[in-house]
Amino acid sequence: MASSYPASGVQPGVTTAHALHAGISAGSISARLDRLPATRSIWILIVLLSLGFFFELYDLLYTGYVAPGLIRSGILTATTKGLFGATGVASFIAALFSGLFIGTIACGFLADRFGRRAIFTYSLLWYTVSNVVMAFQYGPVGLNFWRFMAGLGIGVELVTIGTYISELAPKHVRGRAFACEQAVGFASVPVVAFLSYLLVPRTILGLEGWRWVVLTGAHGALFVWWIRRKVPESPRWLAQQGRLDEADRVMCDLEARVEKDLGHALLPPGPPAAVAERGRFRDMWARPYGSRTLMLSIFNLFQTVGFYGFANWVPTLLVRQGITVTTSLAFSSLIAIAAPVGPLIGFFIADRFERKTMIVLMAGAIVVCGLCFAQTTNIVFLVGLGVCLTLANNIMSYSFHAYQAELFPTGIRAQAVGFVYSWSRFSAIFTAFLIAFVLREFGVAGVFTFIAGAMCVVMLVIGLMGPRTKGIALEDISR
Repeated sequence: MASSYPASGVQPGVTTAHALHAGISAGSISARLDRLPATRSIWILIVLLSLGFFFELYDLLYTGYVAPGLIRSGILTATTKGLFGATGVASFIAALFSGLFIGTIACGFLADRFGRRAIFTYSLLWYTVSNVVMAFQYGPVGLNFWRFMAGLGIGVELVTIGTYISELAPKHVRGRAFACEQAVGFASVPVVAFLSYLLVPRTILGLEGWRWVVLTGAHGALFVWWIRRKVPESPRWLAQQGRLDEADRVMCDLEARVEKDLGHALLPPGPPAAVAERGRFRDMWARPYGSRTLMLSIFNLFQTVGFYGFANWVPTLLVRQGITVTTSLAFSSLIAIAAPVGPLIGFFIADRFERKTMIVLMAGAIVVCGLCFAQTTNIVFLVGLGVCLTLANNIMSYSFHAYQAELFPTGIRAQAVGFVYSWSRFSAIFTAFLIAFVLREFGVAGVFTFIAGAMCVVMLVIGLMGPRTKGIALEDISR
């Protein structure tokens, strides 16, 4: 992509005479976008946004891998004397998810108000700076405070990227677009696991290894402005704001690029889609969105128990199964290699099956593999089951990220996704302490029994309440 997209210059709410004369509307913009074939130019946009997700997940998921280093340095302890002790690894995890909770529930509206591109940029810079400051903390209070600050930015970024991709991807590749995003993003897991294996047991230039792992993630700031120049604002969002000339310019540029990829003219778009007006918070509770909001809020309360209950604790769980710290990091690195494989599998199946079906099946797989993991000490089985758990978690992850972004209209999409997703962050705050408590009192078997119960709730709520979305235009799902 040789040229850059121009910054927006028309004030929000202004519908220009040119746009009116040309018959441009929010519905026609959506119809033009949804009829685009998935050419090189479309995939470049999705991959660029996915690079932002790579650095986001790196910062989100290094928690479990640096935990042994934090314990060895004496800053934190593996468990706590009380349920909510502030000096254990659980408090470090809880600080992150407290920030994520506030970032998603209180700040999700920012992308609806100021645009997807601006919030994508500034939230990434926010959590990068916070992580750099955190890397130079030497006590639990400062460490947890700056982890909380990083969580604020990561929470906003999580909501924004999912919303951004759902609006830029044509309807027939939306599932594969999210699978691509997750594959690129979860490629950060083996990277952070391998770096932790190399660095955490060592001290380099007077800095403990875990600090180098944290500082490595700050390189995301070097890419953010370049990505911003290459990715346009969401034309759906611009049209929703009444900035029709800008939406038309973005679409004309994108259509020209796609035609160049194809070597021939595009087919004419279908009839304009019916687009809802700009929404407010209370619109999330009107029909049909109220039941969707409730369903996804319950789902997110429980799904995070399975995902982060394993991802953030896998090195510690391996240690409790009788493996040394260094060896547990090595085996965690092997398990982490599977992280991007789940979404890669999804790339080939995502638009063939209903999103809700995949969520239910993967939740069931987590139950079975987790309970088996708890019953073995054989290292081959432990690694194999760890790989299976990682695959199931990450296939479920790309499925529900696509699913929750599909279920709300453009005017409230970021705010609604932020609200329902925030409950996973709220749950994770307490899940960290609960898993530490269950691990201390009941061992690894107790941890996976706890996870299995949560996944059963996930299967019930999505299976019974979830609507179908495969191959349906966003505007039609909204209606």
